[in-house]
Amino acid sequence: MATISTAEFKNGMGLKINGKIYTLVEFQHVKPGKGGAFVRYKIKDLKSGRVIGDQTCNAGSKFENVQLITKEMQYLYNDGADYYFMDNETYEQIPVPTDFIGDNAQWLKENDTCQLLYADAELLGVNPPMFIEAEITETDPGFKGDTVQGGTKPATIETGATINVPMYLNVGERIKIDTRDGKFVGRV
Repeated sequence: MATISTAEFKNGMGLKINGKIYTLVEFQHVKPGKGGAFVRYKIKDLKSGRVIGDQTCNAGSKFENVQLITKEMQYLYNDGADYYFMDNETYEQIPVPTDFIGDNAQWLKENDTCQLLYADAELLGVNPPMFIEAEITETDPGFKGDTVQGGTKPATIETGATINVPMYLNVGERIKIDTRDGKFVGRV
């Protein structure tokens, strides 16, 4: 494993600390008037997504560097136990356990291109496309003139996710959704 010093820090780089893999969110070299220089940094746990702030270490400290690789793969199908993705270059199919994907499963549509994040050879996460287009499969009927400012109602989309949509939308309409926060973006 390659080690790097704090002088080589770059935002977004992968670090292995106490056996866990993190990405460097931000850092700052600090040279106080008295005492040795140190580095204040913020890291994000890539498995849990939790950001850990206000970490410090001496300037020149060594860390284990981890090569982070993002591969674009096509989501094929779910057989109940695993989600299957295909590498668009090698056509190799990769099964990923359902519990590993977690909440992101509600945004996966067959044939969509997803990003799989690897640290060296270990799969860390599956990210759906930033925006998806989906059909509303279930919602209360909308009424003409039902466009009260900010009025929303729950709607179920074809992936099974439930989101809030404007009152005027009906079953069968296609909408665009931001998968980062699960919010309605617009009609398609």
